[in-house]
Amino acid sequence: MPAGVSLLKERNFLLLFLATLISTFGSSMAPIALAFGVLDLTGSTSASAIVIAAPVVAQLVVLMVSGTLADRTSRRLLIVFACVWASLFQGLTAAAFIAEFATVPLLTGLALASGVVIAITFPATTGLIPLIVARDQLQDANSLLGIARNTSLVLGTALAGVLVAVVGPGIALALDAATFAVAGLMYFALRPARQIKPPPASFVEDIRKGWQAFVSHRWLWIMVVQFSFVAASLQSVNGLLGPAVTRTYMNGSVDWGLISAALGAGTLLGGFVAMKIRVERTMLVSAFMILFFAILPLMLAGPLGLGWLILGSLISGVARQVFIVLWQTTVQTHVEPEMLSRVSAYDFLGSFALAPLGILFFGYLYEVVGYRVTLLSCAALILVTTTVLFFVRDVRELRLNESATPGS
Repeated sequence: MPAGVSLLKERNFLLLFLATLISTFGSSMAPIALAFGVLDLTGSTSASAIVIAAPVVAQLVVLMVSGTLADRTSRRLLIVFACVWASLFQGLTAAAFIAEFATVPLLTGLALASGVVIAITFPATTGLIPLIVARDQLQDANSLLGIARNTSLVLGTALAGVLVAVVGPGIALALDAATFAVAGLMYFALRPARQIKPPPASFVEDIRKGWQAFVSHRWLWIMVVQFSFVAASLQSVNGLLGPAVTRTYMNGSVDWGLISAALGAGTLLGGFVAMKIRVERTMLVSAFMILFFAILPLMLAGPLGLGWLILGSLISGVARQVFIVLWQTTVQTHVEPEMLSRVSAYDFLGSFALAPLGILFFGYLYEVVGYRVTLLSCAALILVTTTVLFFVRDVRELRLNESATPGS
């Protein structure tokens, strides 16, 4: 086992690890339950796209504010607050399916509300990790947290497929609500190091300084812009197109649950790989990893047999997790601590800015030209935009342990 596993002996990190494990278990079931629940309710991919895109839209709206809040207040308590409200909104969504009063407007409103509170956790969590572990433990910590997420992803997605097929989407969403509540208690029990806060300033000034810090690192904003196109493709495949194709041409939620579980298994394996490797040119390796994200839409365009789809999903998962760990570690290393949550907010905001449009566009395209052309378009978007990164000097030459200076 990698030496970094010893982090689990530390109380604070163990609580963070378990909170991540539990909350991700529920959250991994929610997209499958919601996708199939809405498809069964509406029978239309374009109508379903509205509900599925709603939380992404909400997250984009609130991210800028949430990053500033996380730097200004307690990152830990902000996450606790978000967990409580996420539990409530997911519980109401579950009740709508179980009691059979779900409608597209109701589900869209609840998805928007859930997206708002979940968005609060993104920049706060990124900024919380350096308060739990030392700088030289960041890559191991990010790898272990990735392992926690992906273990849950394997179990949660596989279980979700079965639950949706046997008892309906409401039960899976109810489990998600319960896991948010338990994770909130664990975050509350954390005792992180003292958080460095920026000097007093207006909220608008805080947002402006966060933006200046974000654009001062060329490698950062260039890769964020590029990844917005990748995320538009991935969100469409994972949230809408994959469920639609398996529902029509394969064994529905059970097959998609297995494919999603294989993706989780790959990211779990990728977490161990990321703990073992040490690379200096992290962004160059990260760009190479993104190329493998195109495997799943290419295979679904067949669609190939279930076994091939599971294998392709597994490989893609390994690449995804190595990319995530290298990306998070580089950002946490090069960005000033008091700016970390705000910069992370711009990272998330930029990375997923095109995701709602992608979901709506590809959902419409699916009904107009069919699944094959739509999925091949998703894969092409990933491959073409990623290839551009290899021509950017700042991405090719950035080193993890070089001094973090503006413009680097």
